[in-house]
Amino acid sequence: MQKIKIKNQTEIKFMRTAGKLAFEVLNMIEQYLKPNISTEDINQICHNYIVNQQKAIPACLGYNGFPKSICTSINDVVCHGIPNEKDIIQNGDIINIDIAIIKNGYYGDTSKMFLIGKTSLLSQQICQAAQESLLQSIKIIKPGIQLSEIGKSIQKYIKKKNFSIVKEYCGHGIGSSFHEAPYVLHYYEKYHPKIILQEGMIFTIEPMINAGSSEVYCSPHDKWTVRTKDKSLSAQYEHTILVTKKGYEILTN
Repeated sequence: MQKIKIKNQTEIKFMRTAGKLAFEVLNMIEQYLKPNISTEDINQICHNYIVNQQKAIPACLGYNGFPKSICTSINDVVCHGIPNEKDIIQNGDIINIDIAIIKNGYYGDTSKMFLIGKTSLLSQQICQAAQESLLQSIKIIKPGIQLSEIGKSIQKYIKKKNFSIVKEYCGHGIGSSFHEAPYVLHYYEKYHPKIILQEGMIFTIEPMINAGSSEVYCSPHDKWTVRTKDKSLSAQYEHTILVTKKGYEILTN
């Protein structure tokens, strides 16, 4: 099993900066998210802001061949949606924007849902459930608990809402690398390795919640875009979390 890196105070300082910048991109882009804007335009605005204003690097651009600076996932797209000129957001859509940046050699990673214009009740409910499942799981974080308690918390909440959890993708350790150990499941798996949280661990939690079946597929055309098999809506929120001496700190807040 890959060794989990415990961050020192210097690394934590850099991670705070990177997390803050990633959050600021999501804050900045909201004003542009109106019907008839293309996801390519959204990508370009974010790219320019990251590079020119923040003097940072878009972490997604070129990562394992990913062609754009952010991910834009609309309606039934679960994750890794590639911005392009043909995808125009419409009134009633929900869209996840996933931002990852590199500053001073360290990564910040966060995403959230945006509801465009007048949305359906189901759209509102699934976005709220995804966000609340994330926030509830964060609240239990402290040194000494098992990592699997995070997935257990998310699963318990989502089951009550009669939605489903995507199992193919998970949260991850993060630092001077984009993806590190540990890998954070968003459901409970009793056979998962027992990992005890320690002060100085930093990882993302990013539950992907479907309105229908949990089954998903990856586009055979672009090899990136993940969609729900039954075309049901999907929602995701993500934060980067530091385990502190007595609890947690959200670095992307």
